[in-house]
Amino acid sequence: MRFQIILDGESRSFPKDDPFLAMASDDGEVAIYLGAPHKPDDEKAAILVELGTECLGVHTGESMGEEGSNVLGFARYRNGTDAPSDLVELVTQPRSEPEAIAAAKAVFESAGFTVAICSDKAGRIIDRLVRPKYNDALRLLDEGLASAADMDLTCRLGLGYRDGPIERVERGGLAHHYDASQALFEVYGTPAFAPARRAVVAKRRAEPMQ
Repeated sequence: MRFQIILDGESRSFPKDDPFLAMASDDGEVAIYLGAPHKPDDEKAAILVELGTECLGVHTGESMGEEGSNVLGFARYRNGTDAPSDLVELVTQPRSEPEAIAAAKAVFESAGFTVAICSDKAGRIIDRLVRPKYNDALRLLDEGLASAADMDLTCRLGLGYRDGPIERVERGGLAHHYDASQALFEVYGTPAFAPARRAVVAKRRAEPMQ
């Protein structure tokens, strides 16, 4: 299925020179908006809007829980400044068109991505799962439960993780973790999403001096 890309600025999902960008055509049944405001078009099989931590409803509006059309949201999971992964979270609304969902899956899967379909919640699936884990690990480090190296080693050897929570969140950037976690805390108000102290420090250090 052919797709076109409307790009304005940087894309977290598809950075400059990403092979996916070269697969786009000048026109297509699916329109993918990267950093650009989407334009409604009932003639398109699907319109895909790249998301940060926000809900798709920020872009489409919501009403009575009946929202949904051929406009879908998506984000390619990326751990901070790490290279993007091959997982794409595809965001749907209560009345999203099944044909649009099928078209979006076809575009991403034909490019080699794995697609996880999720409802329209801030943070989608992965961030809602991992941000509390990272905050817990950072708080336990502050409390002196164990060293960062020992916590990471325990998670790798005892739980089979490829990397531990401290090394992973620091590699991706604690300031980035702050941004993602704070955004979810503002939406849900759940203490687990409140950025840990080390993330707050990293964010402050990343800000220009006043």
